[in-house]
Amino acid sequence: MTRTIVASATREIVIGFDQPFCVIGERINPTGRKKLAAEMIEGNFETVIKDALEQVAAGATMLDVNAGVTAVNPNETEPPLLVKTLEIVQGLVDVPLSIDSSVTAAIEAGLRVAKGRPLVNSVTGEEEKLEAILPLVKKYDVPVVAISNDETGISMDPDVRFAVAKKIVERAMDHGIKPHDIVVDPLVMPIGALGDAGRQVFALLRRLREELKVNTTCGLSNISFGLPHRHGINAGFIPMVIGAGMTSAIMNPCRPQEMEAVRAANVLNGTDANCTNWIMTYRDHKPAEGGQAVAAAQPAAGGGRRGGRAARAGAGARAE
Repeated sequence: MTRTIVASATREIVIGFDQPFCVIGERINPTGRKKLAAEMIEGNFETVIKDALEQVAAGATMLDVNAGVTAVNPNETEPPLLVKTLEIVQGLVDVPLSIDSSVTAAIEAGLRVAKGRPLVNSVTGEEEKLEAILPLVKKYDVPVVAISNDETGISMDPDVRFAVAKKIVERAMDHGIKPHDIVVDPLVMPIGALGDAGRQVFALLRRLREELKVNTTCGLSNISFGLPHRHGINAGFIPMVIGAGMTSAIMNPCRPQEMEAVRAANVLNGTDANCTNWIMTYRDHKPAEGGQAVAAAQPAAGGGRRGGRAARAGAGARAE
């Protein structure tokens, strides 16, 4: 059984088909958030701190950390800002982190200060990226997100996206990186623009699980980009992708409707033993005004032992 191990200084989490779904909190990302970007440029981390604490309280298994505040001289400006952000976040919470950057120097700087075993987000099938990122992944012995696009862009043909994922897995093996340390992002397309986007990703996930035997992730809210009442679409999408084989997602854990769908899928998928996490979260469940449900936020069950990508890929912003 494929198992991807990530860890903070004190907590180890296993991403796998037989584990609870791994929720990677997306909020510490200035992409599309002008206020957050301005704060981070000024050295103000109040929102970063707030988002880190709120996401973990809401049930995030991991946190994605991105410091891409500007396209001006990112090789110079992003590495120190990402390091500062990572140090602040890992000083606040004990969940594993995902180091999210398109700047190789920033990823390496982040790996030098990150505690435990973070996830690198990400590498693509582009030759330049493969040769820059895979040696770092091997050097620091960390898992990496593999995004299924290359120099030709994002293919609308799911077979091509599978072929790109396979290429990345094979190139990683050439560097001595095992497939269990590759977490493939098959690239979720907006359903409002591509009517069979859902069927595409379900089929891709099954192939990735059965043929490449890798764990998977995505920018979850890409599926609903451009549609009204996005959280309803997202919440419906979650159990379907989990059923097809997806094992993690970069998403907003502070959306109760979506987290409820995650927890329900864990129960129905048999990864919430004895429904323990569901019961602990919802035993004091009470309806609120307007028919919205409220429940005390509980940490999502982690697997095993406890201890900005949408903009780059062009698949639609995942944060709202």
